[in-house]
Amino acid sequence: MSIRVGEVIAVHGTKLVLKIDEQSSKETLFYEGEKYKGVSIREYLSIQRGFRDIVCMVEGEFLDESRTEMHEGRQTFVRKVEARPIGYFDSSGFTQGIKYLPMIQDAAYLLSEEKIRSIFDRKADSDFKIGSMLKEEIAVGLPWKRLFNSHIGIFGNTGSGKSNTLAKLYTVLFDQKLPLITGKSRFIILDFNGEYGGEQLAAADHKTVYQLSTLTNPDLTDPTSRFPLALREFWQLETMSLLFQATPNTQKPFLNRVISGWERYGAIPGSLANYAKWTFKASFCAGEVKPATLDLMRTVARRMENQQVLDMLTNVTWHRTGGRFTYNGAFIGTDGAQYAMHIAPTVETLDVVGLDEFDQLVLRVNLQLISDLNSGYVQVEHIQPLLKRVESSLASLRKVLSVSDVPPEEHLLTVISMRRCNNEVKKVLPLLFAKHYYNSHKNTVANPPNRTIHLIVDEAHNILSDQSARESETWKDYRLEQFEEIIKEGRKFGMFITIASQRPADISPTIVSQLHNFFIHRLVNDRDLYLVDNTISTLDALSRNLIPGLSQGCCVVTGTAFELPMVIQVDRLPSSKQPASEDVDLEKLWSDDLAVEAE
Repeated sequence: MSIRVGEVIAVHGTKLVLKIDEQSSKETLFYEGEKYKGVSIREYLSIQRGFRDIVCMVEGEFLDESRTEMHEGRQTFVRKVEARPIGYFDSSGFTQGIKYLPMIQDAAYLLSEEKIRSIFDRKADSDFKIGSMLKEEIAVGLPWKRLFNSHIGIFGNTGSGKSNTLAKLYTVLFDQKLPLITGKSRFIILDFNGEYGGEQLAAADHKTVYQLSTLTNPDLTDPTSRFPLALREFWQLETMSLLFQATPNTQKPFLNRVISGWERYGAIPGSLANYAKWTFKASFCAGEVKPATLDLMRTVARRMENQQVLDMLTNVTWHRTGGRFTYNGAFIGTDGAQYAMHIAPTVETLDVVGLDEFDQLVLRVNLQLISDLNSGYVQVEHIQPLLKRVESSLASLRKVLSVSDVPPEEHLLTVISMRRCNNEVKKVLPLLFAKHYYNSHKNTVANPPNRTIHLIVDEAHNILSDQSARESETWKDYRLEQFEEIIKEGRKFGMFITIASQRPADISPTIVSQLHNFFIHRLVNDRDLYLVDNTISTLDALSRNLIPGLSQGCCVVTGTAFELPMVIQVDRLPSSKQPASEDVDLEKLWSDDLAVEAE
């Protein structure tokens, strides 16, 4: 039995009107040792219909001023509430969905806390808890198996608590399920602001933190100061295209020729030096000499740190009338005699000893351009922008990437901190990391997947934005296509993405529409609210209306893993486990300063 609070007086489709007893307006009631919540907005009522209890959620309340009743000697207005059925209890337990509707004069009863918990805990792990329901104050477990087998979105304005929710979700997962997931799953965090480099989420022996920085030179003895790429992965067309933003029609085919040369001759000792010597000879003795090749040869000699060749090239000029190179005023013919006499002995000193993969890449790009110019394959103005990007980017890329065939030690959790990276690197690296993990996982996982990989992108608007005006449309389309492919196709390979953002409206609609489960904190921007309202089919109107007024740490939880939307107050993590995203305490900061000055 329960506490009777009223009866049904109107049924308009799926909208019910109930007449409520006066005494039921109390906030909390106790009956036979059970705790009940009174009748108010977003509370749950049970309407008995035969052997079933139809569960309804209260959505509105009003007084019928046309009707009055006598209560304890005084005249009162009739109190009515509007409710919507959400499911029913029968002998098998709770079933979500509208199958049965009540009839007029059916009695309405309050639901106990245990009954309400059974609605939300039905398919959940009762131990996997990150907080309690806001209004009912009931700690409800989340269905973690269905939740982490999906793409997750965590949205909320700055200061709304979304970072704490993200950290709490994965901290509870690692604390409770570590023996189950070790060796079967990997978790990768793309951390733009350096929030997860400390004790957050997992213990140090289960965690690798890459502290990338373009501000200082890396510590070569520290393997976590640079992200490791395999040799074969570095010399890959997709990787090169990403790193240097190659255009598809001219620059990508050019890079493909560079990589083909490396694949054919890269493993042969001395092949790159011989390639440079052959290219120099072909340039001097070509039938039609291009003036741009002289500057390119100087770049090659400078990169090889060969002062002899640089000094020799200062005596070489291009003669416009004859279309030839001259050495100390004498023309160099196509027969190679003059070249062999005056230039070849110096060119033979070219060597690549001590050059890393980045320097070798610059050499190969310059040598390939010289070769293509001699053959008439390309126009220098089409490739020159790519060449400049390669040379300018390598100074930063060398600080954050290492190329080696020695595989790194793999841990359960990998955090890649890009807090100290410049904007150019921040734009390119996340895409490289996503492709790195996606391709390696897709090519090695079984069917169906026997391992999973989970990519967590905090501050996702940095790389998933559809609104950027600071980059070309071609690059933006390419960037979004790569992530859209992962989020659309990754699930079948066992790869899942969690994104957290303060501006969901800035993120590509294709990506947001592919998310399955949502933790929505306070959002006040109309564009963000419009996106949420039109993208999330499982969000009811009452929950949506709560979003602009949610308090810190409170969020609406909805999606395919949840039968009903819930409003949850997420528990705050201990200070040592919190992400490094706390607001500065000006009262403490300034008061300390004043105290120091007073002393």
